[in-house]
Amino acid sequence: MRYRRLYTDGAVYFFTLATYKRQKILLDSSNIQLLKKSIAIVKSKHPFVIEAIVILPEHLHCLLTLPDKDHDFSTRLRLIKTEFSKKCDMKNCSLFKIEQSRRLKKEKHIWQRRFWEHQIRNEKDFNAHMDYIHYNPVKHGLVRSPKDWRYSSFISCVDKGFYDNDWGASITDNYFDKMNNAE
Repeated sequence: MRYRRLYTDGAVYFFTLATYKRQKILLDSSNIQLLKKSIAIVKSKHPFVIEAIVILPEHLHCLLTLPDKDHDFSTRLRLIKTEFSKKCDMKNCSLFKIEQSRRLKKEKHIWQRRFWEHQIRNEKDFNAHMDYIHYNPVKHGLVRSPKDWRYSSFISCVDKGFYDNDWGASITDNYFDKMNNAE
C-alpha cells in the first residue's frame, strides 16, 4: 500500500507517532530523555522548529515547521525513530511476537511503522492543533491540568505568552469534539 502525503517546502505539520501496539515505553524517564536526545541529534543534521510537543506513555504529538526550501519530514521522523530504537531500553518493551515482515527487515518492536501527518492550513488550524497537543495529557486522564504534565511544551508556551498558566484545567472534551467536527 502506498501512502500519499502532501510535501510542501517550509510548511508546518502536525504529527502523531505511536509505539508498537501502544506499549507504554515512554513512561520511563530514561526513554523520554533518549527520545529528546534523538530529536536533538536529528534536528542538528536536518533542521526544523518544534512549535509544540507532548510525549505521552505510548505516543507523541508535535507541530514542526520545516525550513523554507525543505519538505522532507519523512526522513526526519524515520531518523528520530531509528536513533531512539538503537539505544532504547528494551526491558520496557513487552514481549509481543514480532511479525515475520519485521524480523526480515530487522525491525525492533518499538514504533508503529507509519505515522499520522497533517499539514497545517492556516492560523486557526495551527491554534487548534497546538491546543490539542497541550490538552492531550488531560484528555487521557494523566493529569488534571496541562501545566501538570512535564513532558510537554505547555510551560514554554505559557512563558511565551501563548497561554495562561491555568489554561485547560476546566476545558471539557466536548470543546475538542466540537473543534474537530468544525473542520
